[in-house]
Amino acid sequence: MSAVQPGEPSKSAILVMVTRRSGPHLLEATVIPAVLFYACFVVVGLGAAYAAAVGWSYAVFVRRIVRHEAIPPILVLGVIGVTLRTIIAVLSDSSFVYFFQPVLASAAIGVALLISVAIGRPLIAFVAGEFWPLTSEEAARPRVHQLFRRLTVLWAGVSLASALLTTGLLVSLPVGAFLALKQVCGLGLTAAAVCLTVSMSLRTARREGLLSRPGPLPILVCPVPEALAN
Repeated sequence: MSAVQPGEPSKSAILVMVTRRSGPHLLEATVIPAVLFYACFVVVGLGAAYAAAVGWSYAVFVRRIVRHEAIPPILVLGVIGVTLRTIIAVLSDSSFVYFFQPVLASAAIGVALLISVAIGRPLIAFVAGEFWPLTSEEAARPRVHQLFRRLTVLWAGVSLASALLTTGLLVSLPVGAFLALKQVCGLGLTAAAVCLTVSMSLRTARREGLLSRPGPLPILVCPVPEALAN
């Protein structure tokens, strides 16, 4: 493992930066709606839970528009996801359908990521620029390309594991317990994957001398599949 050079950020420092940068968006787009859904489901009922999750998502979205604030992609995906899930669940009159839809989304994301690796075009490479500014020459380096492949496989595994975990919890637990345990397990799985992603990215950045060049601090963390499918 490469030693930390003077002036270079440590893994813990980067994890703190990732948390500060992505944590509020993740909290806003996924955690709070899930908590509201659970609270309303327990206190009032399923209909109120649907309304609370949708209402929060749209309220946050509209507030950002009114204030002319940047709208995080995860929030856009969250609004689209909760809208479609709620419409389908209401039309089908099935809470199981509502909770099972993210399983299909996670599985689809995982398969798409694996296919991209198999055809030699890892999807992480196409989103890396939003998290780790790279020139075309830097992105073409063998070690960097290998990192893209490994991270794509990693997040494919996270997506598929999330799908399996959610399915197991959904068919074996009552709704209340399922909602609580799914959030805890899902966030734990995501946190572990983010830590591993930062570690792998930092190691490659040091080996390629990307930490010493001028510009933004390299932080390569792909969109979190668990959050996108939440």
